[in-house]
Amino acid sequence: MKWLKKIQYNSPVVLTFAILSFFVLLLGYVTQGRSTTLLFCVYRSSFADPFTYVRLFGHVLGHASLEHYANNMMLILLLGPILEEKYGSRNLLFMMAVTAFVTGIINILFFPNALLGASGICFMMIILSSMVSLKAGRIPLTLIIVVVVFLGQEMVAGLTVQDNISQLTHIIGGICGGAFGALICKEGNADKTAVSA
Repeated sequence: MKWLKKIQYNSPVVLTFAILSFFVLLLGYVTQGRSTTLLFCVYRSSFADPFTYVRLFGHVLGHASLEHYANNMMLILLLGPILEEKYGSRNLLFMMAVTAFVTGIINILFFPNALLGASGICFMMIILSSMVSLKAGRIPLTLIIVVVVFLGQEMVAGLTVQDNISQLTHIIGGICGGAFGALICKEGNADKTAVSA
C-alpha cells in the first residue's frame, strides 16, 4: 500500500474532467440516457429554460458511448497535463469552459442536432499544444502541419462524410486553441500566463 502514497493527482483540472465525464457516462447508462439529454448534451431549447445554460457547458462532459468517451479522454489525458503544467490549472479550466460555451452556442444557433462530447476540447488542446513554443514573429512548423492534417481532415470530412460526428465542433475547438495560443504569445508571458480577464 506504500505505492498508493506515491500516486500524485498531478493534473487536477484534466483528471477531474475525466472522472466527472466517466460518472456522467455511467449516469447516462443508469438513466437510459435521460440525464444526458437533460444536462449533458446541447440542443435548441428556450433560453428561459435554466437547463439550457447548464447544457451550454455540460455538453462536454456527456458522451454517447464508452468508445466515444475513451477516444476523447485518450487525447485529453495525453495533452491536458502538459498544457495544465505550462499554463496553470485556472487558465486551462478557463480555456476549456470558453471552448465548451463557444461550441455549444454555435450548435444551438445554427444546427438542429444535439451535440455532446469533448471533441471540441480535444481539438483546442491539439492546436494549443502545437503552439507551446510559439514566439512572437515566428510560426512553428509543427503548428502548420497540425492545422493542415487535423483541421484539414475535419474540413474535408465535413463536406464529404455524412455521420454523427460534428466536424464543425472540431474546427471551432481548434480555432479556440489557436486563439488562446496567439493571445498568450501576444501577451509575451508563455509560462502560466493569465488568459482570463
